[in-house]
Parts: sequence; C-alpha cells; structure tokens
Amino acid sequence: MPTAPRILVDASSFLYRAFHALPDLRAPDGLPTGAILGVANMLRRLQREYPQSEIIVVFDAPGKTFRDALFDQYKAQRPPMPEEMRAQVELLHQWVRAMGLRLLVVPGVEADDVIGTLARATPVQTPVIIATGDKDLTQLVDEHTTLMDTMKGTRTDLAEVRARFGVEPTQIADYLALVGDKVDNIPGVPGAGPKTVAKWLQQYGDLDGILAHGQEIPGKVGESLRAVAEILPRSRELARIRCDVEIPPAEATPPDPATLRRLAERLGFQQWLKDLPEPSGPSTPSADPVRRENYRAIVHREELARLLATLEQTERVAIDTETSSLDPHAAELVGFSLAWFEGDRTRAVYVPLGHREGKQIPRDVALALLGPWLEDGSKAKLAQNAKFDWQIFWAQGLRPRGLARDTLLESYVLDSTAAHDLDSLAERYLQHRNISYAELTGKGRQARSFAAVDIASATAYAAEDAEVCLRVDAQMWPQIRRHEGLARVFRDIEMPLVEVLARMEWAGVRIDVDVLKRLSEELDTRMATVESEAFAAAGQRFNLNSPKQIQTILFDKMGLPVLKKTPGGQPSTNEDVLAELAKQADLPRLILDYRGLAKLKNTYADALPQMIQERTGRVHTHYHQAVAATGRLSSSDPNLQNIPVRSDLGRRIRQAFVAEPGHLLISADYSQIELRIMAHLSGDAGLRQAFARGLDIHRATAAEVFAIPLEQVTPEQRRAAKAINFGLIYGQTPYGLAQQLGVGQGEAKAYMERYFERYPGVREYMENTRRLARQQGYVETLFGRRLYLPEIRSQNPARRNYAERAAINAPMQGTAADLIKLAMIAVDAWLLAQTDHGRMLLQVHDELILEVPEKAVDAACQMLREKMEGVAELAVPLTVGLGVGANWDAAHGD
Repeated sequence: MPTAPRILVDASSFLYRAFHALPDLRAPDGLPTGAILGVANMLRRLQREYPQSEIIVVFDAPGKTFRDALFDQYKAQRPPMPEEMRAQVELLHQWVRAMGLRLLVVPGVEADDVIGTLARATPVQTPVIIATGDKDLTQLVDEHTTLMDTMKGTRTDLAEVRARFGVEPTQIADYLALVGDKVDNIPGVPGAGPKTVAKWLQQYGDLDGILAHGQEIPGKVGESLRAVAEILPRSRELARIRCDVEIPPAEATPPDPATLRRLAERLGFQQWLKDLPEPSGPSTPSADPVRRENYRAIVHREELARLLATLEQTERVAIDTETSSLDPHAAELVGFSLAWFEGDRTRAVYVPLGHREGKQIPRDVALALLGPWLEDGSKAKLAQNAKFDWQIFWAQGLRPRGLARDTLLESYVLDSTAAHDLDSLAERYLQHRNISYAELTGKGRQARSFAAVDIASATAYAAEDAEVCLRVDAQMWPQIRRHEGLARVFRDIEMPLVEVLARMEWAGVRIDVDVLKRLSEELDTRMATVESEAFAAAGQRFNLNSPKQIQTILFDKMGLPVLKKTPGGQPSTNEDVLAELAKQADLPRLILDYRGLAKLKNTYADALPQMIQERTGRVHTHYHQAVAATGRLSSSDPNLQNIPVRSDLGRRIRQAFVAEPGHLLISADYSQIELRIMAHLSGDAGLRQAFARGLDIHRATAAEVFAIPLEQVTPEQRRAAKAINFGLIYGQTPYGLAQQLGVGQGEAKAYMERYFERYPGVREYMENTRRLARQQGYVETLFGRRLYLPEIRSQNPARRNYAERAAINAPMQGTAADLIKLAMIAVDAWLLAQTDHGRMLLQVHDELILEVPEKAVDAACQMLREKMEGVAELAVPLTVGLGVGANWDAAHGD
C-alpha cells in the first residue's frame, strides 16, 4: 500500500495570494476575512484529498533573517504587509491550530528554509508534496518531492522543472542568481534572460563553472556578467534554500471543533458553520453544493397545485420571476421559480409560462393557482430585489404579501460597500458560480430573449437563482440577527421601504412635454451663443465636445498650465481642471458652460419625453436601495438627484414635473437635517441652543466665528459660516475652504479654529469618531447602520485621511438617510389608510413629493409635518418646510 505523502504548506505564499484574489470579505464586526477564508478553504481541501497525510503549515516569521544580514537590500522594494492582511494573521494561526494541523513559525528563518529542512528530513520512502506558488521552491524537487499549486491546480515534478527552466532543480539557485529576482530584489546579470542563463548552466554546470569561463562569453551580456561577477555568489546564497535550519519541536494538536466554531461565528464563515457539528447536535440545512441537475420544471396544472399545497406547510420559500424586460411596466412574465428547505436539503423548481416552445401551464391558470399562496401574508417569502418581482406580480393583477426578507438588502445592511447582486452573493457565501444571463441567452452569438430560451436551460438558470437566494439568506440572516443595530435597520427601515418604493415607482410622475420642448429649444440657442463666444475666445472654430481639440487650444496654443493628466498621460480637461483654469482665461469657463447646457439638454430636456411609459403616460424612475454606502437612496432613468437645485435651468426642469388635473404637488423638505444631526451627535451646547431657539444656524455660526452680534452679520459672513458648517460635515480641509471662499489658506484655517473654539463639542465628536473608527473599523448611524472603513488604518496618508473624513460624515449622512426612509414609511402607511389623500411620487435628497387631490391638500400638509417631524426624537427639533404648487418647482420654492 503506498505511503501517504507528507504535505508541507507554504502558507505565507497562499496568504498573500488569497488576500489579493478574493473580494473584500468582512466579518460582522468589520474585520477583513478574505485571506483567512481562502487559506482555510485550501487547507480543508488538502485534508479531504489526503486524509491520511501529515499536513504541516509554515508561515514566515516577522522580523529579519540571515539574508538581510547578507544583503541589506534583500526584498527592500517590497511594500509592507497591508494592514488589512496583518489583522488576519494571528486569527489564521488560531484557525490552523483548531483544524488540528501542525503550525510552524520559526523566528529568524523564512518559511522556504523551514520547508526545505522538513523536506530533506523526510524519510525517502515517504513522498513529499509542497503546496506553494513560489518558483524558488522548485530547487527542492527530486524523485520523491513535488510541488503543488492548489490555486491553479498544477503539479511540478522533475520533468516539469526541466521543461520550464531548462535546468535541473539542483541548478535553480544558480539560475535565480544569474537571472535575478525582482520580487526578492536579487540583482542578477543585466541582459541575461532565462534562455541565456539556461544555456550557460547546461554548458558550464553551475555558477562557479560559468564564472571560471566568464572571459569566453562574448558580447554585451558577457561584459555584464564579468561586471557583476563579484556579487553573484552572494546572489546565489540569497536564492539558495537552506535545508539545515533548527526547527523547534511542535506537535499537531487534535482538531478542536468548538474553537473552530467560535472562530467561524466571529468571522461570519457560514459555510463552515453549516459543515461543523452543532454543539447540541441538531441538524442544519444541507451544506451540499448547488446542484442544477436536481431542478425540475413544473408544466402540469395538477403538479403545481400539489406543490403549492406542500408549500402551505413550509416555513419560508424563495421566489423569483423571469421576464422579458427590466421595466416592470413593459415586461411580460415568462416564468417564476420557487425554492425551499425540505428537511435538511434544498428543493427548487421552475414554472415556465411564456416560453416560445415547450409544454407549459396556461399563464392565467398558473397565476390563479399561485395567487392564494402569494397573497397570504402568513406565508413567509424570500426574494432578491423583491421591489422588481412585486411590481411584476402587480402587473398580473396579484398583490403579494408576506415578504420576510430580501437578500439584496441583507447583504447591503451587513456591508454596504460590498457587491449585492445574486452572482456575487453566491460566490461569497456558497463558493458557487451562477449561470450568467449572458451565457444563457447567447453571449458571443445572436442573443436571444428569455422567452426564446429552451425550458430545460431556463429551469437550470431560474431555479438556481431561487435556491441561491434561499441559501444565502440562511447564512446572512443569522449574522444580522446577532447585532441589534443591524437587525433594527433591516427590520424597521430597509424591509418596510421595499413596497413603499415599489408603489412610488409604480405610480410614476406626469411630465409636461411642452415645457421640455421649449426648454430644449432654449438650450439649443444658449449653446449656440456659448459656442460662438468660445470660438471668439479661442480665435478659431473647434469641436467643444472633443477633449483632444480642447487640449490643443488650451495648452499648446494658449499656453495654459497643465494641472492634471489623464491615465493615458494626456493633459486633463475635466471639470475641476477647467474650473481652475477659468480663473486665468474665459475659454475654460465657456467650455464648462457649454458642457453644463449640453448635459441638461441630453439628460433631461430631450430624454425625459422619451421615458414616458406608453401604458401610463408617466415617467417611472427607478429607486436603488442598495447602492450608496451611507444608506442614501439613488435613482436612475431619470436620475432625480442630479437636477440642479439652485440654477434657473434646474428650476425649469422641475417645472416639467406636474400634477394630474384636479391635483397639486406637495414638497416636504427636512431643514438643515445634517447640521441638526451634528448637534445631536456631538452634544455641543452652542449648536443645540441655536437650533432650540429657532435661529438661522448659518447666521448664528457667523456671529460666533466673527465674534459679532447676530444682527450685524453680513451676507458675506453668513456665506462663510455656511461653508464652514457644511465643510466640516464633509471633512473639508483649510485648503478646500480657502478655495471655496476665495481667501488665503491661513485665513480659512483661522475661521475653522474659531469655529472649534466656539463649538468645542464638535471638535471632540470628530476626534472621538476618528478614534472609534480606527478601533473597530466602522462607524454607525444613530439607528445602528454601519459603514465599514477598510482604509482607516492604512499606511497611505491620503487613503487614511479620506477614510477619516468618511468616518465623520457617514454617521450624519447615514442618519439623515435613515430619517427620510422612516418618514417615507410613516407617510406611506398614512396614505394607505386614507386612500383619498393622494400618493407619494418622488424622493430627492431630504425632500418628499406627493400628488394630492386639491381638496385634501390641507390635511395632507398637516399629516406630512406631523409624520416627518415626529419620526424620531433628537436633542434638537426636526423641522420640515412645506410647499404646494401645480408643478415641482412651484411646490419646492426656495
């Protein structure tokens, strides 16, 4: 019977590779975990593939080795270990021990030398496998020692070394000395490539033989060899793996499932938790891989009826729709899939309804069967992006109820900076790769609609989505539930908001096409005028949409300074650069004006009429809950957040958003919400008092900063105070404030210092927030939403400073986002109870827009103020500004 091989793991090599290969995975407390998970999974595979083998896991020890004494520039060019990786090393060591593996970290000795010593000390009858991706270790390969790269799935034996390098393993140290090694900063012979060095070694045997015949080697490469001959023996010593180092005894301890489970819980490794035995022994849902061959299509009425009867007794079911379009108003329902746990296993099916070929249940029959279960609020449903699926069912006349959890939002609440699409969740939590839509419908060839996909392929795709949704929920929900703040954000804010946003999208908003047509014509005229002025300023005609022509005129012809370059090395003409150059010449300002006008014309004046849905006659924007890291909502098609707020043209665009006949629009806007949150979070007495007295906060700040009576504050001083108030929230520096106010940096710094003297609680809050962020790796909103800050401990000052600014801003911006979401939920509930009082249409920043029957305006205004101001109790009052009008601009006011 063959002897089980001894496995030597070059763990430091895999640590780096896993850290850079895997996405930015995080534990529930924000700790980076990707490197730990990558190495842990690799070790588990080795244990499963070699159950009888001794596995020894070797790490580099921190600090210097004998090679540093030999050559002080050894590895000098290597950057220090990233902080996010360093934070994972000790926990990985604990993980390895808990797996029952022998762990070696020998001070003063590199992992390669420990592995070399262990390999040579292994009896010849025992094969040795070195798990590594490091080419240096090829010098250890012999008749009973091979290398294995578990990440690439490759093996390296004697034949492979000879084929790859053209030399014997015993010549690899000489080879590396001559070729050089950029990774380890070993110089080598300039101009001597791998083929040349291999030829030398084949001819002369080793480095000593090459140096002895150095005068015979012709050409520049021979000159280079002779020039560096003195340092080559040292380079060989740097490259040679020592096989005689002293290794302290370290026996493997028995596996410790309890410790491993505690570590897996801390790190959020749900797949490991499912595989590890429960402390009390109850069964858990199957950890089997996703198996597409287990899926089936339901194409008979009786079969669907039996399945739905079964699901009546099922605790929770994942549901997903397949459609012909991503626009709910234009989409046809092509089919739906269901997945559920049956005992400790998963089951998933697909019900095709609108495929072009194949046996299917008639759509009306299938939906009639589905309806009672779908509309039963006591039956828990799971979905990925339920806002879309629910609107699809609404279009079919069904009203789904019982939405328990949305996996898109679970992922968002756990870490808003991660990717939340189902494919990413499958890879992150299940280590499974989903079938992509492009693969299914024909990437690289004539693309098909989903309805044209054969039912067997559609079943594999659709049922997989439902099963993945079910299984990632089983991993994410326990993580959320363990943290009260995250559970509150998910339960009380994000989940109730799903149907609120769905109703807003479904309602849409009426657009006055004539207003936009007139605006488009006016923009054409203005653009032509600006274009003529730009031609005059440039002294020639040119294409204002061509960065290349603009570069030539601004920098070559006019000689303006190049402030920034593109990644391709060309002078940049982006907005920031042009704004700075506009201080020196008129042309950059005119180009900016032209771009601004063109953007308004293309994005709104011309585009909005094309977005009107034929069936409803209204524009239906799409709201995105899981995009902004701070919790803010965003929108697209159209993007309502980017309509200019203060400009005349921005007001003209808002004038095109109109109420239905017999209705009016109401705008309700939180006043200075982030500054009020700052007053609450910082506890600063001065700020709180100003808000409690109902003062103009910018005027009050100006009075404090400039040490003058309130009534003597000038408009210019108020403007400066406003810039300081908002600048501090966004982490503005004295330089940035100076640029904004057009004053010297010293003057701007003095403003900020006086501000902190008058509002010391703000400075203390900012310092405490930075410190807390560094300690725990994240900050929280008032309601418990988290923003992880992976760069907060970065050695790069620019990245660290950016993370610190985000740490200060996120609790305020995130709390503001939570407040407006809670307000939307409260307002929506009131509107549902008072069906004749209108509907909520739009949300933009801190503003809500309602469309209300004229007779209900007074009651709606009273309700809006009451609901929005009462949604939370802060240390300062929340105030809401209201406006009413026939269009958004008239309602919005100033």
